[in-house]
Amino acid sequence: MATKRRKLMSLIEQGVIPPEHVSLAVKAAGLHPPPRAWALLIDRLLLWLGGLALACAVLFFVAFNWSDMGRLPRFALVQAALVLAAGIAVWGNTSVLLFRVALTVAFLLVGVLLGLVGQVYQTGADPWQLFFIWALLALPWVWVARFDALWVLWVGLLNLAVWLYISTWGGVLGSVFFDDNAGLWGLVLINLTAQAVWEWGAHRRGWPGRWAICLLALGGGVPMTLLMMGWIAGEGQGGEPIMVMYPLWLAALYGVYRHWRLDLFMLAGGCVSAITVTTLLLVRYVFWETWHAESLLVLAGAVFAMGALSVAWLKRLNAKVAS
Repeated sequence: MATKRRKLMSLIEQGVIPPEHVSLAVKAAGLHPPPRAWALLIDRLLLWLGGLALACAVLFFVAFNWSDMGRLPRFALVQAALVLAAGIAVWGNTSVLLFRVALTVAFLLVGVLLGLVGQVYQTGADPWQLFFIWALLALPWVWVARFDALWVLWVGLLNLAVWLYISTWGGVLGSVFFDDNAGLWGLVLINLTAQAVWEWGAHRRGWPGRWAICLLALGGGVPMTLLMMGWIAGEGQGGEPIMVMYPLWLAALYGVYRHWRLDLFMLAGGCVSAITVTTLLLVRYVFWETWHAESLLVLAGAVFAMGALSVAWLKRLNAKVAS
């Protein structure tokens, strides 16, 4: 749809399609969805909302009636809902959409069941163990589902488990990469690895979910930028690994998404990160000691100039794509 729209706009701008025929060209290109497409969208939306509502209803029903329900009814209700969702996924898989909705509901109910076990038996486990075991038990279902949204949810669980683990224990094996800001390093490692694997799968195996790759890039790029900003603000020493990792990450981002697979979203994210880090560098090492009223004006001008150059470069790349 986006490619058709871009091509049609290019033809209109070039004058190939006269203004009086624009509405006819839009109709012929099929840019406006027909009523059947709207009905299909509403049908799918209601199915997803119904499945998620049922999963949440099980959780809220048990929580609201906690004092009135015994141990056995709590587990029976959650396990019955879990078996029902898994059964629909196994025996009602004539519809791919129903199969994915049922597995997503079962995925959520596994977390509800683990939370119920921890609450009833007071196991004393750390919070990270709940999310890690949840991710571990749900991995086979996520693998079978082959559903990009469920994979993203699973990676999110893994992110949360690693963040909570490092927040509890303060690092991994005393490595230099995980002494300070260990949680951010964990997010960078998980999300950039998942992004690289997904890019490989999209290129070699035709995996869907371009939006998921962009989300993983944000999950890795934002903590990477925060690590670099923390090093600048804290006057880090020359041996900090972020000094090597951040330029390598920017170079890899440019090389992959400019020359191998052009992606303006990724390049725009790299520009925003570079502008943010450069601005903090200017504040820390140029204006920090001699700060005065005019410094803010100079800093604003620098940010404006870097933003304008980035926008001009991205627009030029976009024009090349459109042509």
